[in-house]
Formats: sequence, C-alpha cells, structure tokens
Amino acid sequence: MSAVEKSPMDGAPKIDFDKFRPTRSAIQRRNVKDYFMRGLIALAFVVACVPLISVLWTTIINGIKRLNLNFLSYNMTGVVGGNQTPSGGYGGVLHAIIGTLEITAGAMIISIPIGVMCAVYLVEYSIHGKLATTISLLVDVMSGIPSIVAGLFAFSMFTIIFGPGTINGFEGSVALSLLMLPTVVKSCEEMLKIVPNDLREASLALGVTKQRTITKIVLRTALPGIVSGAILAIARVIGETAPLLMTAGFISSTNVNLFSGQMTTLPVYVYQEYSKLSANCPANADATCVTTIPMERAWAAALVLIVIVLLLNLIGRIVAKVFAVKTER
Repeated sequence: MSAVEKSPMDGAPKIDFDKFRPTRSAIQRRNVKDYFMRGLIALAFVVACVPLISVLWTTIINGIKRLNLNFLSYNMTGVVGGNQTPSGGYGGVLHAIIGTLEITAGAMIISIPIGVMCAVYLVEYSIHGKLATTISLLVDVMSGIPSIVAGLFAFSMFTIIFGPGTINGFEGSVALSLLMLPTVVKSCEEMLKIVPNDLREASLALGVTKQRTITKIVLRTALPGIVSGAILAIARVIGETAPLLMTAGFISSTNVNLFSGQMTTLPVYVYQEYSKLSANCPANADATCVTTIPMERAWAAALVLIVIVLLLNLIGRIVAKVFAVKTER
C-alpha cells in the first residue's frame, strides 16, 4: 500500500505517517550504535588523559621530596657536588624562577601587543587583501619554525647590533616572542572573527568611530578568547630550552637585570641538572652528601615550572572573567 492515499472527503492526497515510523529493530540498532559511540568517545578521553596524568603524577612523586622553602629561597651559588650548603639545603632554584618570570614577561610585552594589532588589521581593516594574505602566510610559516632557529636569529641580531658575545635575558625574550607571535595572532584572529557583526554595525550606526568601536566593543567582547590565546602562547614558550641556552645563558647566581648579564630559566636549570646525572661525594663523606641530588633538583624544578604554568592559567581565567562583557538576563 502506498504511503500517499486519496482522502475520501475532498480528494486531496493524505500521507500515512505510520509508514515512516521506525521499527523496533531499527530503534534497537540506533541505540546500540549510540551506546557504542558513547563508549568509544569515553575511551578516547581516558586514553588522552593517561599521558597527562602519568606525567603529572611522576613529576609530583619525584619532585615533592626536594621541594621545600630552602629550595625556593636559594640559588646554586657555593654548591659543591652533593654536599650540603651552610643554609642547610642542597642548592635552590630562586635564580631560575626569577629568570623564567622576567624573560617570559618580556616576551609577553613584545608579542601580545604586536599579535593583537596584527589580528585586528587582518580582521577589521584588510579583509582578503593582498597584504593580509601575505601576512597570514608568513604567520603560518612562523608557526612551524623550530625553536632553535628563533634562538639563532635572536643571537645573530644582538651580535650584529651590540657586538659579539652579547647574552642577556632580553635577548631570550626576543627569541621567545618569535615563537609566541604566531599563536597570539591566530588565536586573536579567530576570536575577533566570531564577534557578531551586529555589534559593529550598531556602534557605527550610532556615530562611533571605527577605532573606538574596535577598542571598546570588538576587543572587549573578544577579551576572554584573547586572554586564552595569550595563555596558550605562554604555555608554548615557557618550557623552551634550546633558544635560551644560546641567548640567555646559564649562571648559578641570581640576576634580576633583564638587560644585562646571563640569566637562568627553569627549563635550562632542569637540563643542566639532568646532564649531571649524579654528584660527587668524598670517600669519607657523611650521610648529608647525596649523590642523586642533581636529578632530585631537576624533578623539583620541573614541578615548580608546572605550578607556575597552572598559576598563570588561573590568573588568565580570572582576568578574562573580570573584564568580560556582562550580559543581563
């Protein structure tokens, strides 16, 4: 029997919707497929979380034993082998924490304003233009540049400008900013694109200038996404080692001047301690001399780096929440 029948009253075709109702077996097959896909997605989520949880657990277990106030309050000045220092510890990571924060902050100051302004130009001023296409291509190319190449570029530039042997923290900030810039541009560009055009048109219709519309409406609306992109960029570079080895160097003492002298960062500190593998102890050394102290310091410094990244993420989320546009319900 056909699903379309003639109505006995007016002769118009009448559709028999019961013919399109799925059978019980079809419903069961749909439920089975639904449960299978749910289980597959849940399994994929668990598999993706296993490496992350494993890394965090291993770092915490190996780093917590040496992570204490003394470790956070002293540098590596005067540390000899596995012997205990006069302060009661075995060397610290204070100089590396200061170096990481200052060099990363310098890279943020360079890359975030340039990246945001570049994204604004691509989205608001030169849509599908030749210059915009060229800039997008260059940004895509920069996103694939190895970190060691960025370090070589910064080292060569400072050598040409300030002379051979120039190594300081700001040079490391320049190298990291080259790695941060593509992430900032791409993330800000995508966030600006999803801002509704109705907001722009409404602002311009009220006589507001384009520049003020961008700064007060567009950027304010996209601020949470811009902050998230900046956090991703920071997470991208805060663990870099190779470019900082050749630009910022490595020292055992604390240097707070970003523009003069070598500075140590946490990734470089971890690398240096790991490369030692073990410390020397005299034949008549007592129990205070620890041969495995370099690896313990490396794990503790890695844990400090993870905590810093976590704090930066929390601060970024708080900033985005505070300055986000409030909508009335």
